[in-house]
Amino acid sequence: MQTQVKRVSPEEYLELERKAEFRSEYRNGEIIPMTGGTIDHNRIAGNVYAFLKYALRGKGAEPFFSDLRLWIPDYQLYTYPDVMVIEGAPIFLDDRKDTVTNPSLIVEVLSKSTQGYDCSDKFKMYRSVPQFREYVLIDQYQIEIEHYTKTSEGWLLREYGADAESISLRSFGIEAAIADLYEGVTLESAS
Repeated sequence: MQTQVKRVSPEEYLELERKAEFRSEYRNGEIIPMTGGTIDHNRIAGNVYAFLKYALRGKGAEPFFSDLRLWIPDYQLYTYPDVMVIEGAPIFLDDRKDTVTNPSLIVEVLSKSTQGYDCSDKFKMYRSVPQFREYVLIDQYQIEIEHYTKTSEGWLLREYGADAESISLRSFGIEAAIADLYEGVTLESAS
């Protein structure tokens, strides 16, 4: 016997989500509860946000943390990126100002349960946002970063490992020390 998933409209989701104690993602009619993050996940996201908050001063761009929702209409997706940067003024979905539509940079800290989704389907959906041009995926268990940059020919991938010193966010002309992004994180030892 197959279980039927109750489908809801984007408007029903928003009404429920704005009252909910715990956040959920909305994927094309389905509400997906979000799991809690680890302390290292939180440390990395916090380190990224702190770096961006300082580095982007005076550059006409502002970082936002994981409590701000992103709406992607082409895929009927409401999601909460770990960190996103918006250039210029945020474009809000409505007058509630809790959902935006125009990030240019998104950073996701990978966990074992979401890694496949963040690297494939979610990235595909993010690419439908016209302003989006940089995507950074940070592994929380080992020093490993995937950095995608939109070019005129498509998306360019650069990978950073333990031997790399910094990551260059070209859209903003800034460089982040990888050691700073992983500050305070307990990495899994190589087996």
